[in-house]
Amino acid sequence: MFYTYNLLMSNKQIYTGYTADLKRRIHEHNCGSNNTTKKYLPILLIHYEAFIDEKDAKRREEYFKTTKGKTTLKLMLKEYLSQTMAR
Repeated sequence: MFYTYNLLMSNKQIYTGYTADLKRRIHEHNCGSNNTTKKYLPILLIHYEAFIDEKDAKRREEYFKTTKGKTTLKLMLKEYLSQTMAR
């Protein structure tokens, strides 16, 4: 199984990635092993999708990194993000 995931970082930005081991990858992010997210700890998993094929997960990750994909994600998580961003 492969996963596309979205993290909310402490600076209120969303980080998107994909992995074959979601639990391990989130742990790596929270331990500061990732250069992009280590400055913005703690991180929070806010969304993930599971795929059987790695290419599908990678394609979804690439989509979420586009302007349209970011807009789609923010619409999908509108209620949660509006509550979180207000804090």
